[in-house]
Amino acid sequence: MREIPVDEVADTVRRLCVEANHELRGDHVDVLRRAREREQSPIGREVLDRLLANAEVSARERIAFCQDTGYAVCFLEIGQDVHFTGGSLAAALDRGVAEGYREGYLRASLVRSPVDRRNTGDNTPAMVHYDLVEGSDVRLTLLVKGAGCDNMSALRMLTPAAGVEGMKRFVVETIEAAGPSASPPVTVGIGMGGTFDRAAVLAKKALTREPTGSPSPDPRLAELEAELVDAIDATGIGPAGFGGTVTTVAVHVEAYPTHIAAFPVAVNLDCHSHRVRAVTL
Repeated sequence: MREIPVDEVADTVRRLCVEANHELRGDHVDVLRRAREREQSPIGREVLDRLLANAEVSARERIAFCQDTGYAVCFLEIGQDVHFTGGSLAAALDRGVAEGYREGYLRASLVRSPVDRRNTGDNTPAMVHYDLVEGSDVRLTLLVKGAGCDNMSALRMLTPAAGVEGMKRFVVETIEAAGPSASPPVTVGIGMGGTFDRAAVLAKKALTREPTGSPSPDPRLAELEAELVDAIDATGIGPAGFGGTVTTVAVHVEAYPTHIAAFPVAVNLDCHSHRVRAVTL
C-alpha cells in the first residue's frame, strides 16, 4: 500500500491551475502554428497570429491567456493500492483550486447554483471525476474549461438506426449552431456509448488527449476523427467565426460499450484557449 499525503495533491492542483491558465501546452501551440500555415483566409491568418502572440505574452508575463479562467475540471485515475493520508481528498482538491486561482490572479467564475447566483469566491468546487485503476500511481489531469465553449456543447440520444452517419451529422450541426460562440478554432471532444451521463464525461475527457490532434489508437475511430475534421472545416466558420478554412484543430473520439438499443453521442467543445495539464504523482 502506497501512502500519498493529500497536501501533495493540493499543492499539485494549485500549481497546475496557474500553469494551465498562464501557458498553453507546447503541443497545442504547435497545432495553432500548423493551422496558421493551412489557413487560406487573410483575416483567419490574422486571428491565428494574434492567438499565437497572446500565447507568447501570457507565458512570458505569467498572466491569464483568457479572462474566462473557467471551471477547474479534474480527472483522477487512482491506483487501487494508494491510500490518501492527512485528510479529505475532495477537500484537498478544492483547496488546491482556491490557492491556485488566488496565486495566479485568476478570475473566480463559479456561482453557488444555477438559481443562487452568488459567487463562491474562490472558483470552487472543483469538478472532479474519479476512476479506480490497477497499481499504485495517481494520474491527475486538469482541464480548465471556459463557459463560452461549454455552453455550445450538446448531447443526443441517437438510435442505432441513425448510425455513424447520423452521429457525424449531429457533430457538424453542433459546430454550425455554435458558430463563433465557441471561439474557434475549436478542439472537439466526442463521447460515444455508455449511458447518457457516461457519454458526456467521455466527451470531456477526450479533450485531455495529449498531444492535441493525436489519432485514436483504434484505427476505425482514427479514420472517423479525420473525416470529422474535414467535415467541420468544410462549414467555413473559420478562426473566431470570421470565415476561413480552419474551424477545428483536432477531433478526439472516445467510445464505450452501450445498450443494444442506444447510441448516445456527446460533443464537448473547447475553444482556442485549450488549457490542459497532467501529472503522475
